Amino acid sequence: MGYTSLAACIEDLEKHGHLLRIKEEVDPYLEMAAIHLKVFEAGGPAIYFEKIKGSPFPAVSNLFGTLERSKFMFRDTLKKVGQLVDLRSDPMKALKNPLRYAGAGLNAVSALPMQQHLFKSIFQKTTISQLPQIVNWPMDGGPFVTMPQVYTEDVDKPGIMNSNLGMYRIQLAGNDYLKDQEVGLHYQIHRGIGVHQSKANAAGKPLKVSIFVGGPPAHPLAAVMPLPEGLSELTFAGVLGDRRFRYFYDDEGFCISADADFVITGTVYPDSNKPEGPFGDHLGYYSLAHPFPVMKVHQVYHKKDAIWSFTVVGRPPQEDTSFGALIHEITGSAIPQEIHGLKEVNAVDAAGVHPLLFAIGSERYTPYLAERRPQEILTIANHILGKNQLSLAKYLFIAAREDNEKLNTNNIEQFLIHMLSRLDPARDLHFHTNTTIDTLDYSGTGLNAGSKVVFAAAGEEKRKLAATLPEISFPEGFTAAQLSMPGVIVVNAPEYVNEMQTAETVMLFEKHFRDEKLAEIALIVWCDDANFAAADINNFVWVTFTRSNPAVDIHGVNSFIKDKHWGCRGPLIIDARKKPHHAPELIADSATEQNIGRFNLKL
Repeated sequence: MGYTSLAACIEDLEKHGHLLRIKEEVDPYLEMAAIHLKVFEAGGPAIYFEKIKGSPFPAVSNLFGTLERSKFMFRDTLKKVGQLVDLRSDPMKALKNPLRYAGAGLNAVSALPMQQHLFKSIFQKTTISQLPQIVNWPMDGGPFVTMPQVYTEDVDKPGIMNSNLGMYRIQLAGNDYLKDQEVGLHYQIHRGIGVHQSKANAAGKPLKVSIFVGGPPAHPLAAVMPLPEGLSELTFAGVLGDRRFRYFYDDEGFCISADADFVITGTVYPDSNKPEGPFGDHLGYYSLAHPFPVMKVHQVYHKKDAIWSFTVVGRPPQEDTSFGALIHEITGSAIPQEIHGLKEVNAVDAAGVHPLLFAIGSERYTPYLAERRPQEILTIANHILGKNQLSLAKYLFIAAREDNEKLNTNNIEQFLIHMLSRLDPARDLHFHTNTTIDTLDYSGTGLNAGSKVVFAAAGEEKRKLAATLPEISFPEGFTAAQLSMPGVIVVNAPEYVNEMQTAETVMLFEKHFRDEKLAEIALIVWCDDANFAAADINNFVWVTFTRSNPAVDIHGVNSFIKDKHWGCRGPLIIDARKKPHHAPELIADSATEQNIGRFNLKL
């Protein structure tokens, strides 16, 4: 749908029964987030907050809260966007099927950004403190912009066609930020804005940054799309929204999105960092305070009837889950086209996305061997771990398509059953140590520091997985053992103390189970609450893969090292206990939960 503004989108959603209006004044400290989470959990509509305490501006959230609503908003354009992505990843498709793709090139051309100086007159000015100061979680370091579109240009090749539009969180206040003069930016150095900042730093120049909030829903979606190299986010926004991206430059040389509801402009100087955070993040834990770039605020623009747009992130599923589903709908075919032999890949949302990847590839290297084993899928795995956001993965499970043509990566339990019944733990684990992991993941040895592991399985089943808990005893201190899924035991382990104590516990555990009959058990997970971890598959993958660092926390019964390769001949062990260096998990404020009862939300 070619919305001209965020207001037009809201009007359309309300007309078709996809909007809830809250007319009473709402506190931006925790209350707005609590309402959002309640509505999202119920599969409810987008939410329009008419009155926000301390701000003259209304706000909207949960626009992308369901895949159905997201597809409704882009009901007129999804097909041609898919064609554009198809062609960018495989241009030969246009030659093979010219009639099907006849309009794709024209669509891309018609979406070129449009500069127009007359747009300047539609904006007014305000201050950072007048914006909705939304705090989502009790330990957050301050209010954040959670649905921004952050725009930067390459200092070596300035201009809108060499720009980057990304969604990086913005801290509006708190910590050491000067009120109304500074905001904090949080992003990883390999992202588009990080590349631009590196170039600006090398040139000794400040980086100009424009932060857009609101505007047509195509704009925030374009900011998070994993687009093929060379495909501009602004061009993509034009195609997706069926409306050219309109912009101008203000008197200070900052790019302004003419369709945005708010624009914050500012500069980032070399080596200008301040503590940013904590922030309740999408893994279900807080990312803690760390030095990140600080932006000196120049101007805060807004339209006359501006609407603030925000979301709430936390343990999945959340609104960004639906975002991800829509992105997969649009670009699902692009990654396999870019990695030869890859058939399917899924960043598992229930495990926080980046900690756990499932993949399926071709295994054609050894058809002549009596026993098939992983080879080609190992080269595919290396390619995956070197690819854009996929490089943040911590655990990668990769299967061979030839073993089960019907296998898919979206059924978590069935995929793990397929893997664990075929995995040879003496051979099929491949570690990457002393490497980088997601900035938001605190299971590692430091910020951005940790390890990765590839579980590769190809060939016939090697074991039948236990359907019931075997009659086995556990060492002293291990309690409440239960089967969370076939072949997988979760058990309460003694409270974590330190690495030395863990090493002693591992030795005790291995010795205890050396003579036990565990042929049908592939994995034992140590945790702090086995009842919670075994309650459902989502709990299991969240606990197991967000609370462990592969090279440190994977152990095994009858383990060995040969030619610097680690393996084990008995069940694998993953230590998923909470450790002192882990970030605290997100827990909602109970008083706020009670307070929002006054709104009588009927969902």
